[in-house]
Amino acid sequence: MNVRRLIPTAALATATVLGVTALSGCSSDAADKNAEGKLDVVASFYPMEFLAKEIGGDDVEVTTLTEPGQEPHDLEISAKQTAQLENADAALFLKGLQPSVDEAIGQSGIKTKIDAASLTSMEKHGNEVGGHADEHDEHGEGDEHGSEEEHGDEHGHEGHTHETPGGKDPHIWLDPVRYAEVAEGVGKAFAKADPDHRATYEKNTAALVKKLKGLDTDFKNGLKDTASKAKVFITTHAAFGYLAERYGLTEEAISGLDPESEPSANRVKDLQEMAKADDVTTVFYETLVSDKTAKTLAKDAKLKTDVLDPIEGITKKSRGDDYIEVMRSNLAALQKSLGAK
Repeated sequence: MNVRRLIPTAALATATVLGVTALSGCSSDAADKNAEGKLDVVASFYPMEFLAKEIGGDDVEVTTLTEPGQEPHDLEISAKQTAQLENADAALFLKGLQPSVDEAIGQSGIKTKIDAASLTSMEKHGNEVGGHADEHDEHGEGDEHGSEEEHGDEHGHEGHTHETPGGKDPHIWLDPVRYAEVAEGVGKAFAKADPDHRATYEKNTAALVKKLKGLDTDFKNGLKDTASKAKVFITTHAAFGYLAERYGLTEEAISGLDPESEPSANRVKDLQEMAKADDVTTVFYETLVSDKTAKTLAKDAKLKTDVLDPIEGITKKSRGDDYIEVMRSNLAALQKSLGAK
């Protein structure tokens, strides 16, 4: 169902600086639940797990609801997982990405509910967001990507926009700047839930934010000068809109926000023509979704294929052991396909 990809507008209302449920009790309540005195945190899927472990360190016990290799959007909460939530001190999730998780957390008596969607901007791509707004209109066209005279209307980059009726693009973790903002909010939430370890959480948050800022710098420098003037890349589904916007690229998705939807014949034809017009070299697919459509398009258009990982889970197929490593692999793949100089 398409709705599973959408984040309700209500969830995007301006939240408190933490976006968490305030704790009325003291930290001893949390420590009582764990024999080792650790904060019990349930993370909804890998990008939330990574934050919890990096920021919490040895002072948190992290349980993840989504198994490695499992498509997170398909997750249905089990009775065992519902019990895990009831016994946890905090839940870290991204509201709107996994409806069954949202429902389970909403119905639980968990004290600290940390919604990553409330900790950073999820505004639509375009003038309101800043960054590369002047280079893209809502269809991804602009001076940098050539005029209509050069490409014609049929080559309009319709895949760039990620806003969909009733929702927003949830893939905030693929923009290191937004992800760093979420990290800061999570660090503050942990410190509030477990003030005995505040200093550790603050130190670990600062270290992670520094790493993410370094990653942002590498992407900026690595994608600044490319042989491809249009800087267009094709993916199986529209996961990289925030990343594209941050670094002056244009993403064209075969299937839109839903990775399981089938593209129309017209969409495939448009992508083939656009690829030729904009000197696209590569069609990217991902590890957790079938590569069949991507490889068919690539074969018909005589293009290469490669992996661009939305990092929804780490598996043996992942090009790296954690978020930072896989993002660097993504950067290398983009540099190769765009002819970075």
